[in-house]
Amino acid sequence: QVQLVESGGGLVQPGGSLRLYCAASGSIFSSATMGWYRQAPGKQRELVATITSSHRTSYADSVKGRFTISRDNAKNTVYLQMNSLKPEETAVYYCNLRYSSTWSTQNYWGQGTQVTVSS
Repeated sequence: QVQLVESGGGLVQPGGSLRLYCAASGSIFSSATMGWYRQAPGKQRELVATITSSHRTSYADSVKGRFTISRDNAKNTVYLQMNSLKPEETAVYYCNLRYSSTWSTQNYWGQGTQVTVSS
């Protein structure tokens, strides 16, 4: 069983920065694709960024050049560095772990961390 615990959210002014953390339990972290998603009030959850086990990254167009996803397999942790934050990026940010084997795909979510961008 995998547990994901996010932290690092909070209140930040427009144009500011935050670094989110997601710590994972279990032994499959290094082989899994990790992702950050966000969900604003009244909106669907959307993909922000992903990083594969080989450290290949991808980003939503809206965050390219401002957000950076990274991982430390020794610490079972994935990070999301967010710069130049905008008010419309206020949302609950969720960590996701996806692990695929020959037989199945496992998908896990954290409980989320609130990010509020406001002056």
